[in-house]
Amino acid sequence: MNLRQLPNAITCMRLLLTLPIVWALLTGEYAWVLLLLLLAGLSDGVDGWLVRRYGWQTRLGGYLDPLADKVLMMGTYFTVAFVGLLPWWLVMLVVLRDMVIMLGALAYRALTRSLEMRPLLISKVNTFFQIVLVISVLLDAGVVPLPPLLLDALIGIVLVTTVTSGAGYVVGWTCRAITGRRAV
Repeated sequence: MNLRQLPNAITCMRLLLTLPIVWALLTGEYAWVLLLLLLAGLSDGVDGWLVRRYGWQTRLGGYLDPLADKVLMMGTYFTVAFVGLLPWWLVMLVVLRDMVIMLGALAYRALTRSLEMRPLLISKVNTFFQIVLVISVLLDAGVVPLPPLLLDALIGIVLVTTVTSGAGYVVGWTCRAITGRRAV
């Protein structure tokens, strides 16, 4: 393996971290989950830094990195709901948003023969609050009790940002498809 592939190797390790995270969630080892999520977050930062710093971007990495993020997020969200720490309706909304974005991207690509994906600011805000919510319910369940009002507020924020970001992509791609501009 040459050094240029190092970010891809780190991304693959992050993808594989989903399994022990899910297992630790199922067995109620929430402190381990938090530690493993921290490791996953650090690895995401390191592989991104290596790509930017040394220009080691690859086509494979362009697919692997968001795939690893989605698999980790969906695996964590499904399992957190399964063990009763988050409501299923919220998890289904998060999944529906991702499906709408994915299907919208495919439809846009089929119609326009072009697609350049760049996340919207609201989408980044949404991802941030999804992560904060999972960390908060894990802290509450196994490390330190948090005020129920805080958890309810975070659920509300994730609800609003999920719907808003999904709608943002739909409206943006629809407008671009009608005007003939490239989607971002």
